[in-house]
Amino acid sequence: MDKFDHLEGLVAPLDRANVDTDAIIPKQFLKSIKRSGFGPNLFDELRYTDVGQPGEDCTDRPLNPDFVLNLPRYQGAQILLTRKNFGCGSSREHAPWALLDFGFRVIIAESFADIFFNNCFKNGILPIVLPAAEIEALFAEVMATPGYTLSIDLTRQVVVCPDGRELSFAVDAFRKECLLNGWDDIGLTLHHAEKIRAFEDKRRIEQPWLFEAGAGGV
Repeated sequence: MDKFDHLEGLVAPLDRANVDTDAIIPKQFLKSIKRSGFGPNLFDELRYTDVGQPGEDCTDRPLNPDFVLNLPRYQGAQILLTRKNFGCGSSREHAPWALLDFGFRVIIAESFADIFFNNCFKNGILPIVLPAAEIEALFAEVMATPGYTLSIDLTRQVVVCPDGRELSFAVDAFRKECLLNGWDDIGLTLHHAEKIRAFEDKRRIEQPWLFEAGAGGV
């Protein structure tokens, strides 16, 4: 997982509340447990005017000209601004995979569904919760200003607006440390590799029968 400490990126506004994970990545595309390759089908039913099929090349599919992520001014956006209860519905981890594969590293919303919120941290996405009034102000600024960017400083836990205004956000200390160091669940486990090896060496001495051929354990 890539480290996250600071990001200055273009903002795309998705002016919708209660966006569920099936809208983020529809169920028919959950054909792989790899974390890559889901970006082309992010918000599939909203981005395209036809019905997508698993494994289909999306290059020539007809785009919905009214969907925000298809507008030229938001191409290359790394920050998604949206409304309350983002990521509700099923617990599929493919949802943050699709968002990350598309290019989003930060999602700013009034609130998130709990499981989706946790999955974001585990996959290198920073979900930021801000008060409704601040969300509303950001929407107005983004829509009125082509090329609107925000600076995200995880170390200081602030969103810095183009006019220098700073919006503070809360983040769990452990999750913050994992993002800053680029530790997903596997990386976090490997961080304790020496302790794991020491434990296994001790087991080999104290319970050698577990390691004998045909023991069925290890």
